[in-house]
Amino acid sequence: MTLLRLLREHLSPYRTGVVAVVVLQMAQVLMTLYLPSLNAKIIDNGVIKGDTDYILRTGALMLAVSLVQVVCAVAAVYFGARTAMQLGRDVRGRLFGHVQTFSQQEVGRFGAPTLITRTTNDVQQVQMVTLMTFTMMIMAPLLLVGGVVMALREDVALSSVLLVSVPVLGIVVGLIISRMIPFFRSMQKRIDAINRVMREQITGIRVVRAFVREDRERARFETANRDLFDASLATGRLMALMFPLVMFVLNATTVSVLWFGGHRIDAGDMQIGQLTAFITYIAYILMAVMMSTMMFVMFPRAVVSGDRIGEVLGTGTSVLPPIEAAGFAGGVPRGLVELRDVEFRYPGAESAVLHGVDLVAEPGRTTAIIGSTGSGKTTLVNLVPRLFDVTGGAVLIGGVDVRDLDPDVLWNEIGLVPQKPYLFAGTVRTNLEYGREGATDEELWHALEVAQARDFVEALPDGLDAPISQGGTNVSGGQRQRLAIARALVRRPAVYLFDDSFSALDYATDAALRAALVPETRDSTVLVVAQRVATIRHADRIVVLEDGAVVGVGTHEELLASSETYREIVFSQLSAEEAA
Repeated sequence: MTLLRLLREHLSPYRTGVVAVVVLQMAQVLMTLYLPSLNAKIIDNGVIKGDTDYILRTGALMLAVSLVQVVCAVAAVYFGARTAMQLGRDVRGRLFGHVQTFSQQEVGRFGAPTLITRTTNDVQQVQMVTLMTFTMMIMAPLLLVGGVVMALREDVALSSVLLVSVPVLGIVVGLIISRMIPFFRSMQKRIDAINRVMREQITGIRVVRAFVREDRERARFETANRDLFDASLATGRLMALMFPLVMFVLNATTVSVLWFGGHRIDAGDMQIGQLTAFITYIAYILMAVMMSTMMFVMFPRAVVSGDRIGEVLGTGTSVLPPIEAAGFAGGVPRGLVELRDVEFRYPGAESAVLHGVDLVAEPGRTTAIIGSTGSGKTTLVNLVPRLFDVTGGAVLIGGVDVRDLDPDVLWNEIGLVPQKPYLFAGTVRTNLEYGREGATDEELWHALEVAQARDFVEALPDGLDAPISQGGTNVSGGQRQRLAIARALVRRPAVYLFDDSFSALDYATDAALRAALVPETRDSTVLVVAQRVATIRHADRIVVLEDGAVVGVGTHEELLASSETYREIVFSQLSAEEAA
């Protein structure tokens, strides 16, 4: 079972805490079971016989036992809570670290909303059941077994009542719990659905408002919310049925004990104190069953959550690090990028997105990639830093297959500016330092100047320390792109990958930025994906993609003369005079 394996793996470093909880719970149960016996002695040997000294002595002993019981209970809860919180922290950390190894393929397979739910809500369910285990589930069987032993010690004949009540409770709880598991599984999936809808609506709020689709989105959320409500209500009905049935069995058992016990006292086979202690032990036994019932209510949901966590942890990345990492080949420029007969096919896809792609991008030169929408430009760029792995052929950097390089070494050689530039919550400085930690202010301002972002950053109240919201939503699209470009420049990599990174810039800023990049990237390889011909017409080499294949390679002038596809793209954007 995934949940048990998860608990075993993550609780093993905290054996001391677990042992402490078990020992303290055992001591607490022993003290709890001892108290009714002392109470019975006070009634039978003190009150009935009128022995005040015996009552005082035994009462003092009961107080001491109660004090030990309280101390053990407090300490057990402390160690149990601490261990459970440590478990939650470690599982969350392991999940986060494992997700960081995923390629885009695995992230896309799960989706961001469910990964967030599994790292938060599902871990919380496992954490809570662990806490309940330490505070109840360890105590419950000890109390149950100890209560039965002590009840038999008081009166064997009267204990026959338990032969009926305990099995009845077990059957009732078992039937209800078996019905709950599917509902809990459905609840977790519907929490995923709510997170997905909310994430889409919050991220796309401007689109929603622009197209006046608030009512439609409200209806989508209402549907997801109603689905979760229905699953939760079905589970609540079963829980509402469980506790009254358990209480009915408990009360019926207590009445039966009083009835038969009264007859035994009347016959002289049992004393009043014994009956009092027996009723207390019966209450303990049934309380242990009720505690177990509460655990059984939480356990199925935790099992589902454990399975979902295990599914993520059991999913390996499709971009595997090499068994033995290779070094860069001597005599080959580290920035040299080569694609040799590259093919890429998404899992389950009928046709390849890229096929037969051959390309060489050399240091000190700008290689541009252009093509119609869906031609595979972004996919091609994503293969260089191994966001995906090729399904055929090879991608080489510095003469070495990227699959043979240590991932950290590979990524240190690359400065990627993605199609949708993303900024993290923090400041301008912290976002630029993603490129290279410890960069000086002078280096940061220089990168901003090259990226044509210095003016607007200087205009911000705090300059480099100006706040940036999550996703960079407090700056414009063009400013976001320029900050992302500056972040890549701070890194000073051997290979720059610009994936349509100039689309939000006006023509003047685009031209100024491209001119400023030339001296900065003189020793580096520059791969530029662009939709606008004006952005790439001065590139040293232009690669034209169509339907995942290279259909033209050359300069702007050469392609105008030789490539029909390129001419169509150019003349759709520029006049004949502008294209010349």
